[in-house]
Amino acid sequence: MFLPENTIQIEPQVPDPRTVRRLILVASIAAGVQFGWALQLSLLTPYTQLLGLSHEWVSFIWLCGPVSGVVVQPLVGHYSDRCTSSLGRRRPFILAGVINLCVGVLLIGFAADIGLQLGDSLEYGVMRYRAASVFILGFWLLDIANNMIQSPCRALLADISYGDDAMVTIGNALFACFMAVGNFIGYAAGSFEYIYLIFPFALTLPCDENCANIKTCFILSMMLTSFIVALVVVFISEERLDPECLEDLQCDYPAKEKPPPFLMQIVIAARGTSKPIRTLYVATALNWIGFFPFLLFDTDWMGKEVFGGREWGDPDQLRLYSDGVRFGSLGLMVYVVTMGCVSLFMESLIRVLGNVQRVWSIANFVLALCMGFTVVISIMVEHGRRSGGVISPAPPPIEVKLSCLDLFALLGVPQAVTYSIPFALASIYSKDSGTGQGLALGLLNLAIVIPQMGVALISGPFDAMFRGSNLPSFVLGGIAAAVGGIAATNLPDPD
Repeated sequence: MFLPENTIQIEPQVPDPRTVRRLILVASIAAGVQFGWALQLSLLTPYTQLLGLSHEWVSFIWLCGPVSGVVVQPLVGHYSDRCTSSLGRRRPFILAGVINLCVGVLLIGFAADIGLQLGDSLEYGVMRYRAASVFILGFWLLDIANNMIQSPCRALLADISYGDDAMVTIGNALFACFMAVGNFIGYAAGSFEYIYLIFPFALTLPCDENCANIKTCFILSMMLTSFIVALVVVFISEERLDPECLEDLQCDYPAKEKPPPFLMQIVIAARGTSKPIRTLYVATALNWIGFFPFLLFDTDWMGKEVFGGREWGDPDQLRLYSDGVRFGSLGLMVYVVTMGCVSLFMESLIRVLGNVQRVWSIANFVLALCMGFTVVISIMVEHGRRSGGVISPAPPPIEVKLSCLDLFALLGVPQAVTYSIPFALASIYSKDSGTGQGLALGLLNLAIVIPQMGVALISGPFDAMFRGSNLPSFVLGGIAAAVGGIAATNLPDPD
């Protein structure tokens, strides 16, 4: 059997148990980080409405993550490659990130209480400007913390794999698996009506039961992330980087020439990357243009197009919209379960399909197919609702609901690949270039967050051109995913 030249092969081998245990511990940080991210996705809108923020402001708040990712991850990646701390290169940044996370979580959870102390009114329907300001500050800090933790965490996975490409792939697959675990815990915690009873002090005069539930969930996410990071700092050892070794990272510059400023190094690194890394960044950007519209509007699509409700309508339409959003949350639970299961068997999947590039390419085409299914399902539901030329508000039949659950489950497959394969390839490709693993992963993050910013800015006005339908953004995402699948087939062997 002859294999194409441009392939990355994962040879069958027995992983070192000690290394696998270390990879599991480091990757488990993703569970804590993603716990908080899932809470942001599922509870952001109710919380902002509680504080009196409009939907327009909510859309701007969602830019916090991509904007902070553009700045923070390359910075953290660059300086973690050059850190000479006694704790190692990555752990100091992970530790600083979790401290920042704790501050952000506390500001978000206690925003209403702090706002009252600063002079906010408790009158219903009145904008709580001070609480909203505290919340936005906490939201920004939380997103910055997430970016501070994830980049060095993935770089640490590559460091403790000691140059073994198979172990790097396993580590990133474990990271994706724990992301699924964190998502599942976050969506589940947000669905409990009386979870605030865990911390009775969460219920206060300015913070009702809904607010107390949100506060409790974020406190739990803070505790979980802090506990895991503490274990990593204590039990995962790193070799201290010898300051003299920094000269090796600056070997492209004459001995007496001062290295350029950091931002210029980012530009040089981006322009000087090899063809494999450039192709990787392009494929990653297209992949996230495909995914992000659905991640933003999946529950809204369930409420509007599938269940036929409206967020601003008569009582029947509001009820249908709420039912659709809740059913969408159930779909997200199925989605993260699938993502976690696929992540566990990622190495086997690569072995069956032959190489990493083929796995990622197929995943992109599956994503494109799923976006096409959203159109098919929406048309089926709309046709079924039309009886004698009249549209009757009614929930979709059980067959449509099961089809939606199948769609969410299938989407978990490409998402598991997206959360593991690109990061593994970035670590592998960076070994033979002048770009450190931390900086390479930071640059890869730019290929993720810049498309997210674009989608967040244009998807709303774009959908408004089609009477507020979510389908145009989904179709655009499907086209981008298909092109990304073609780009992924052109990823060559880094060797």
